[in-house]
Amino acid sequence: MQANAQTAQVDDLTLIALPTAVNCADLFVRFTLGEWRLRNMTAECSAVACALVEAAVDSADPKTSRLITLRLRLTGDYLVVELEAARFIMPPTSPDLRTGELQLAGGIKLIWCELPLPTGVNANAVPLPRREKRRSPAAEALGDEPDVDPELIQRILFGLGGSMGNGQQR
Repeated sequence: MQANAQTAQVDDLTLIALPTAVNCADLFVRFTLGEWRLRNMTAECSAVACALVEAAVDSADPKTSRLITLRLRLTGDYLVVELEAARFIMPPTSPDLRTGELQLAGGIKLIWCELPLPTGVNANAVPLPRREKRRSPAAEALGDEPDVDPELIQRILFGLGGSMGNGQQR
């Protein structure tokens, strides 16, 4: 991994090492790269991420923690796919890709694979995702949101907290 490059964006997903984790990893990659406007890298990144997750699932010990974390990071000229797992055997990867392994605390391994960003693109040039505030179709059907008195909400929350929080009724 590049030691001097700063991470511009990062997103991660924690999964349980079950066969369904591979499909979840694919969806996660597709969503994240869509948000980062790097859709042209989806096929390659998804293949790498799914191979890493599948290897983690195959390597998992049912008697220990089966949590795995899949992370995508934009840094320098690379999209880095990382996977943290308690047990892991590195699957074969393309000789063109830079990969590595790092032992973390608690017996967790960090496996990483760098995918070069398209020519002329670096991590700082990838725009941050923008989300617009949208209401659900059901909320739109109800019309405008009613005005709510903040003091009334505070009294309701205080009343609920008092009767549920310490077992004493007010």
